[in-house]
Amino acid sequence: MKMGDWINKELGERQVWLFFLIALFVFILPLILADYPYIDDNWRLLSAGMNWAEEGRLFTQWLYNWLTFSGAAPNIFPLPLLISTLAMAGALTRLTFHYFAEPTLSRCLVVLALGYNPFFLQNLSYQYDGPATTLSLVAVIYAITYRASSRVSQLAVPALLIALALGLYQLSINVFVGLCCLELLRGANDKLPWPDCLRLIGWKALQLGLAWLIYYVTAYAYMNQQRTDVLNGSADLLLQLQINAGRVLEKVVLLFHGGFGWVFGGLLLCAVAGSLQVGRRIVERQDSGLKKSVIGLLCLLAVLAIVLLVSGAALFFRDFNEGARTLMGFGVLLVLLFYLSHLALASLHERLPMLLLIPLLAMLSLSYAYGRVLVIQKAFATQALSTLSYDIASRPALRNAKRIYLSVSYSDHWLVGAQASLKQMPVLRYLLNVDFYMLAENLPKAGITNVVAERERRNATRVGYQGYPALVDSQFYRIYLRGDYGFIVIKEPPRITELHW
Repeated sequence: MKMGDWINKELGERQVWLFFLIALFVFILPLILADYPYIDDNWRLLSAGMNWAEEGRLFTQWLYNWLTFSGAAPNIFPLPLLISTLAMAGALTRLTFHYFAEPTLSRCLVVLALGYNPFFLQNLSYQYDGPATTLSLVAVIYAITYRASSRVSQLAVPALLIALALGLYQLSINVFVGLCCLELLRGANDKLPWPDCLRLIGWKALQLGLAWLIYYVTAYAYMNQQRTDVLNGSADLLLQLQINAGRVLEKVVLLFHGGFGWVFGGLLLCAVAGSLQVGRRIVERQDSGLKKSVIGLLCLLAVLAIVLLVSGAALFFRDFNEGARTLMGFGVLLVLLFYLSHLALASLHERLPMLLLIPLLAMLSLSYAYGRVLVIQKAFATQALSTLSYDIASRPALRNAKRIYLSVSYSDHWLVGAQASLKQMPVLRYLLNVDFYMLAENLPKAGITNVVAERERRNATRVGYQGYPALVDSQFYRIYLRGDYGFIVIKEPPRITELHW
């Protein structure tokens, strides 16, 4: 078989599923090899902790109860990640056949963009939360692709799936709404009749409304109400949204550095060309001028909505989180760019859509670079734990102290070993998001159980005890002892501008 025939060959369902399974496994392999407990994982490892119900994620709690056959969440990584990857491969397969009647390799690349969202790497870094957020995406995809002849089923089943996704991770709603917008764009390109366009919008709105009602009477009822506080409506709401959106934009542009900027710049140009084709298809419709204008306006609003849904619902919360794990909607934006680019490239030559491999390879490269940074972070954290635990265990006064308060100092300069990578790929620092030397939850791993994080003391350690002589004065911290209580003060790490060898 010639190369061109292989590229344009129609693929069966099993072949498509196998392609996605291999591609996704290659993407997550660096995280499995790193095996680094990431932030919240540390305290969950110690207590087999749950606590998801208070976050409105009751179904995540049930998930780990079922997977571990227990009433808690013992660590069974990477089993949940492998299971969720299998499910994601199936969901992307279903989405591919939903988008394309005759899937080919290049068409699979369009859908793979959803799984290769570079910001989703931070979600996957969590050994506990990563699989749950992946399964929330799976539920959303099945909600989008579900079709039934019964109107009751067409309404109820997607609503249940959306509610399930919300109960696993609320921000997956950004992905659902974004995929709905993409459905509208696809409908416009396929010259979907005007009544069907309106019916599409109505059904999605009904499904979303029913899903929220189901979620409200189930997982939402367990949520800590402080997590539901939204922006202050009495203040300038638009200004608050603008500030939040600006902070997200500052983080997103970190991705477009060096060669990544050229790659995504080329992708954007191809997408613009593809959007012109969609516009031409709208003009060619047999509808009236008013209906064509309305559909064109709806498509423009859909594109704008997909861009805003990169962070989406997170923008409206008072406790705004700008972390990469909130940018699940960026995957939908990538699918939009890939879909439009595929339209443009395929119109020029049937093999040109394979150029979409280039941005996918760039995101795969980022995954492996991030995996290497995690390995370096793991080595640094292991050494830090060994040093600090030795200083405590080797001194009876500290070892027998009733309590030792740990004052955390946040900085971007702890991880010297990854300095070159962080400089060449600034987005890696945003993805890593580990800006502390040590967490109190790490110490029990070394048998030290009397260290706690200083929260309720309002950082009294840093301001109230540094006038006394330190019992331990190391490169990265000082340890003070006052009676039966110890105090660990983390120093500011030295800033090294460049390493020379």
